[in-house]
Amino acid sequence: MEKDISGTTLRIAQILIDELKLEDVTPETFDPDLDLVDEVGVDSMDLATVALVLRDEYGIRIDEDDYPKLTTVRIIAEYINNKLNSDD
Repeated sequence: MEKDISGTTLRIAQILIDELKLEDVTPETFDPDLDLVDEVGVDSMDLATVALVLRDEYGIRIDEDDYPKLTTVRIIAEYINNKLNSDD
């Protein structure tokens, strides 16, 4: 399971880098515990865009009510893996 989260973490980091056009960072160097709002500057529109990309990538539904909880790459990876492993 940890391997799944690790792979998911790298993929989410890549999506964030691509969607937010972050420079000088790679998925491997992106700190998975960095607060996306306070430290990276992700706003609600950015988060909505990333959520749509993640929905398409993983085939899961991300409730808008859950957006405020998705504050780090690690939390997003755990959220996605929980969704993938549940019967929702």
